[in-house]
Amino acid sequence: MLTRLDRLADPLRFAATPVLTTLARFAFAAVLLRYYLNSAFTKFDGLGLDAGAYIQILPKAMEAAGYDPSQLGFVAHLIVFAGAMAEIILPILLIIGLATRPAALGMIVFILVQSIVDVTGHAVDATTLGAWFDTQSGALILDQRLMWITVLAIPLMLGGGPLSLDRLIYKRFA
Repeated sequence: MLTRLDRLADPLRFAATPVLTTLARFAFAAVLLRYYLNSAFTKFDGLGLDAGAYIQILPKAMEAAGYDPSQLGFVAHLIVFAGAMAEIILPILLIIGLATRPAALGMIVFILVQSIVDVTGHAVDATTLGAWFDTQSGALILDQRLMWITVLAIPLMLGGGPLSLDRLIYKRFA
């Protein structure tokens, strides 16, 4: 009986990868693309980095430097520049499906670092942090970001899917 039921699910299993990879990238675009691009563009003042970028990414270091980015060392400038650029480049790569697995991994790491900075640098309150397995499902850090990472795990593990530049490139050179 279970074997028959399992066989009925075979077409779903066959369709799972192309559907899930495309759906995950669509969900990321629909929910998070503008969030990350808007956040990234607040970090630039013309062609250079805005002081706000340093405050967002390295809040404790900026406080120690009297909110003057010129007082920070080279590594701090590199971290802020890399973070701001990653916030633009990684979502775009993910959406177009180019270097999808590295982009998904990069976004997962970015979200983890973002969450750590929110907790340790910006001292978010307990309500914003939230808790897993409670009755509230809308906490900005633990609840929402777990969902974001879960969506990103799909292209990380399965690739960009049939509607991706990765697929076009693979077909061309395979």
